[in-house]
Amino acid sequence: MTEDERRALDHAAEGSVLFHSGLWGAPMGFLWAGADGAPAGQVPQWESDALTLLERRGLVAIRPGVGTRDARVEATRAGARLLMS
Repeated sequence: MTEDERRALDHAAEGSVLFHSGLWGAPMGFLWAGADGAPAGQVPQWESDALTLLERRGLVAIRPGVGTRDARVEATRAGARLLMS
């Protein structure tokens, strides 16, 4: 795992990342989550790329919430175990 992937996994585990599905005219992609859980800006491209790779590997998952447009990005059990090692 690269340093960028590890940092992206840390951010997902902390609950600092959301995924916007592209509905309502905004582009699809990863966003920072503010302290209140609302979108707080777009993540850098390097982190988006890392999060996409981590999702493909099953280390993060996009968890839709009830009635929200933006879904939480969380570390999976496998991702959390990797962070502890």
